[in-house]
Amino acid sequence: MNILAKKYKIFTNAFLALFIFLLTTGRAEAAITIIDMKCENLVNPNAIDNTNPHFSWKIISDKPMRQEAFEIQVASDSMLLLNGLPDLWNLGKIDASTSVMVPYNGAALSSRSLCWWRVRVWNGQGEVSAWSPVARFGIGILDKADMKGSFIGLASMKTPILRKKFTLIDKNTAFLHVNSLGYHEVYINGEKVSEDVLSPAVSQFNKRSLAVTYDVSRYLRIGANELVIWLGQGWYKQTAWDRVDINILDGPVARAQLDVRQNNSWNTLLVTDSTWKGRESGYEDTGTWNALRFGGEKVDAAKNPADMYPATLDGLAWQPAAVMNVPDHEVSPVMTEPNRIREKIPAKSVKKINSNTWLVDMGKSLNGWFELRLPKLAEGQTIAIDYTDDLTADGQWLEMEGGQADKYIAMGKAGEIFCNKFNHHAFRYVKITNLPVKPALKDMNAFLLHTDYRAASSFECSDPDLNAIHDMIQYTMRCLAFSGYMVDCPHLERAGYGGDGNSSTLSLQIMYDVAPLFANWLQAWSDAMREGGSLPHVAPNPGAGGGGPYWCGFIIMASWQTYVNYGDSRLIEKYYPAMKKWLGYVEKYTINGLLKRWPDLPYRDWYLGDWLAPSGVDSGNQSSIDLVNNCFISDCFSKMEKIAAVLGKPVEATVFAERRNSLNKLLHTTYYNPDNKTYSTGSQLDMAYPMLAGATPKEQYADVKKQLFENTENNHRGHIAAGLVGVPIVTRWAVENKAADFIYAMLKKRDYPGYLYMIDNGATTTWESWNRDRSRIHNCYNGIGSWFYQAIGGIRPDEANPGYRHVFIEPQIPEGVSWAKVTKETPYGTIAVNWEKQNGQIKFNIAIPVGCTASFLLPERAKILESGRHEICY
Repeated sequence: MNILAKKYKIFTNAFLALFIFLLTTGRAEAAITIIDMKCENLVNPNAIDNTNPHFSWKIISDKPMRQEAFEIQVASDSMLLLNGLPDLWNLGKIDASTSVMVPYNGAALSSRSLCWWRVRVWNGQGEVSAWSPVARFGIGILDKADMKGSFIGLASMKTPILRKKFTLIDKNTAFLHVNSLGYHEVYINGEKVSEDVLSPAVSQFNKRSLAVTYDVSRYLRIGANELVIWLGQGWYKQTAWDRVDINILDGPVARAQLDVRQNNSWNTLLVTDSTWKGRESGYEDTGTWNALRFGGEKVDAAKNPADMYPATLDGLAWQPAAVMNVPDHEVSPVMTEPNRIREKIPAKSVKKINSNTWLVDMGKSLNGWFELRLPKLAEGQTIAIDYTDDLTADGQWLEMEGGQADKYIAMGKAGEIFCNKFNHHAFRYVKITNLPVKPALKDMNAFLLHTDYRAASSFECSDPDLNAIHDMIQYTMRCLAFSGYMVDCPHLERAGYGGDGNSSTLSLQIMYDVAPLFANWLQAWSDAMREGGSLPHVAPNPGAGGGGPYWCGFIIMASWQTYVNYGDSRLIEKYYPAMKKWLGYVEKYTINGLLKRWPDLPYRDWYLGDWLAPSGVDSGNQSSIDLVNNCFISDCFSKMEKIAAVLGKPVEATVFAERRNSLNKLLHTTYYNPDNKTYSTGSQLDMAYPMLAGATPKEQYADVKKQLFENTENNHRGHIAAGLVGVPIVTRWAVENKAADFIYAMLKKRDYPGYLYMIDNGATTTWESWNRDRSRIHNCYNGIGSWFYQAIGGIRPDEANPGYRHVFIEPQIPEGVSWAKVTKETPYGTIAVNWEKQNGQIKFNIAIPVGCTASFLLPERAKILESGRHEICY
């Protein structure tokens, strides 16, 4: 591999010097190490949902290198690998530089296969790495005949505890498969299995439920054992699915089977059936789980076991579990990481409201659980715990729409602790009522929970305002992306809106490694499609939700973005037919070449363009709505052209290109006013989207661009003037047009509307509306998050080489920023871009991982005065 290193002296207003530092090679043999091995983008998954897995790994080396070849070995036993006898895949050295989503090409795998794999690589000098550590993956239960348990529960009980004793003769690898309708926790011999909470992830219940597979080997012992499954309703409520034809039982149910591996085959030791015992627990979900009605939990401590050990449970009363009749549906292994507690947040302050009521400030907003260690209370004494994400202007309690509240009924013993289990809240402030003693700060904690993804980025620059905005958005993402999807807000609607998803998918995928989360979420979108290709605005889709085409088309945009950002083509391959069906539905409501309003349906209402733009923006204007929606359809045609090309469908790609070109011509002739050089209302979205979509002719582009800047300054005082749809569109347009100063100037505004206005008014997460109404933990304006990385850092993936296999690095440097340090963790490793203005010069330090190539583009306005070049060959 040849990488070009350049040294320039350039200037922009003053002399600048550019240095790109790359490691040079020596003669010593390279030390090559393989890390971060994944199967289907998961680390050592116990159960994937297919028999054709893909493998990924990263390479670190003490010297620059390129992977020239690899060798993967897969075996049915780890010892076979260690002894050099792989029995499933052993093709030897393969000359290829691929290290992301490498497809399996070995012996046929089947339901419940358990496999081990390792990989080694060669560089350009023929040097080979050591074998990687041995990793493992399992195939989940894919054949219905292999799932042997019955669904069991207790009639009309909302959070039953189910238990079964069994005997184990030999200690071997053991997998427990749990398919619950509602949440579950698993205990074996008194110990909680895994750190998972609120499992499983979400799904479209009338089409599919998810199975979670646990490796329970270390929890089992020779002789007597006990398995306990504690259930909670979660989304499994008839009230939640009031717009869907589905029969929800009056309480959660689960089926499970315990498989023990002997001689490379599975023997089923235990299944759920009528021989199990059950009892009511002290947890009760008080919400209906439809919009504004998520309630909380009522905990009667006297009804809960003191612990989950068999001796304790033996002392309680039990009744036979009931086998439940559950309608037939698809069951598939969950393909995203579980929810876990990712941060413990201690209480920051507590103040007295009255003699027995206390206001607690956690210091920042979060989505998760609250824990309260209580003093000794009277038996039956009820403590009320309410939650809100904001206070009134004078610092008093603000009752949230719909309310979030828990109740704890004490059993009258010392050392009692309240903590949530099968529900969660979005809050910053907690009100504790009927507690006569002031709670100590050390006795109160909150737990931030979300899907167990990893951070994949960092940003810091010389401007503390930019840092504060970035950090608020990055943290907000952690409060919104959980349970295998991303929501509008975790407390009011808890809904996977496609518009909110399109608005912030790019930000989320840059900031975090969330490929598995999108695999789960897009599966729900496909499952939610109705006859004729109609899509809802929300997925999973238990009830109606407002939106428009920008919401429905998430299935196209998110699938493509996941391919570009992670190099994972599975989603565009799997959902391409559904994408075409939806565009067929769009065609049904297209009149004279332009999409017009479609009807409201029981599962979908409204027909929006932009949403929650600030005052002074006429986003409800019908011309604006039609312009925005048709620009979005053009955007979809553009993505479909690219998807079809990637999938090897050139004829279909040409058709989509032609449809886009025809629509773009019509957009310009219909909505452009040459007299004032504006589209429709002249809003930032109305101006930016036609340019971004390619509808603006080249000869008029400069005029429209200039008018956008003038409208912003004259009509909006230089402020951001866009909503949920507008923010990401204006951000994309600004990155493509290198308008960093335009965005920077808007971000620096401290009054309404703006991000600093939020921060100056106490926000730690972004709001639903620029004026602070309704929700203060929301997914409306997070689309700006990508700008910090793609503009300031200048890191943009090359769509022709997805997954950051090739990147463009082109920092855009606003006048007010003197340095920046930006990293992006990619499927190949870490890209780092650091730059600094210093004594009239700019110095760049750029690092790229093995497997990635980069094209560095000089910042705008730079002029080369003197240059030298040399090649570094590895």
